[in-house]
Amino acid sequence: MPLDQLWATWRSLYVTGDPETRRALPGQHPRPADSDGNSGSLFERILNCGAPDSETFVLHRGAGCFVILNRFPYTSGHLMVLPNRAVADLEQLEQAEFAELWSLVRAGVSALKSTLNCDGVNVGINLGRAAGGSQTDHLHVHCVPRWVGDANFMAVVGGSQVMPVALEDVWQALRPCFTDLDASPASGQSAPEATFDT
Repeated sequence: MPLDQLWATWRSLYVTGDPETRRALPGQHPRPADSDGNSGSLFERILNCGAPDSETFVLHRGAGCFVILNRFPYTSGHLMVLPNRAVADLEQLEQAEFAELWSLVRAGVSALKSTLNCDGVNVGINLGRAAGGSQTDHLHVHCVPRWVGDANFMAVVGGSQVMPVALEDVWQALRPCFTDLDASPASGQSAPEATFDT
C-alpha cells in the first residue's frame, strides 16, 4: 500500500528561521502571559486555571505530576502524564518527579486496559520539535489506547478518525481509577475496577 505524503509547509519558517524566530513559535518557553495575565506553559495554565477537573479533563493531581485527557486525542481515552512544572527534557526532572511520572504512566495504562478494554497501549514522548513535539516546553507522556484493527498513527494524522466516545464520558469512566492511588499499581495493588461499555 503506498504511503501518502503530508505537507507541513508551516514548518519551513522553523527550519529556515533564526533562533529568535524559533523561540517565538508555539510551544517554546518562556511563554508570554495569556489574556488573563497567567504565564507559564499551556499545561501549567490548564493545571492552575481554577476550573473543575471535569471541565479541564484532569484525571489526577499528584505532588509533582498530573494526568489529563488529551483534548485532541488520537483515539478515545488518549491521556497524558506530565510534571506539574514545565520542563522540556527528562533530564530536568527531579528524582521524585521522575518516579511519580512513571508510576502514573503505569497507573494510566492500567486504567485504560481495565476501563476501555483496549487490546494494547502506545506509550511515548516527543522530546523537542524535531521529534514531533508541539508543546516542547512541557514534556508529556502520551498513553494511547489501541484496538486490533484500528488505524495507525499516520492514518489518524493524515486522514480522519471517528471518536466514538465523548471526552466527558471517557473522563467519567477513567476518573475512578485515579481517586485512590494508594490502591494503584505503584503500590503493588490493582487499580480500582471501572468498566466502560464501548
